[in-house]
Amino acid sequence: MQAVAVCRHCGCGACTDHVRVSGEEARRVAGMGLSHGPRSARHMTCVVCHEAESPS
Repeated sequence: MQAVAVCRHCGCGACTDHVRVSGEEARRVAGMGLSHGPRSARHMTCVVCHEAESPS
């Protein structure tokens, strides 16, 4: 299988069977204004990092 994504934490390539995708609010510095956009950003991680981030 070929890598279709790169884990945002460890940088390893992940195929479709081993990538985990979730939504994450994208934040930016905006002073007193709105600090996030209307849509979620994609958060892609490998299986190992996903399990490490998940509550046990």
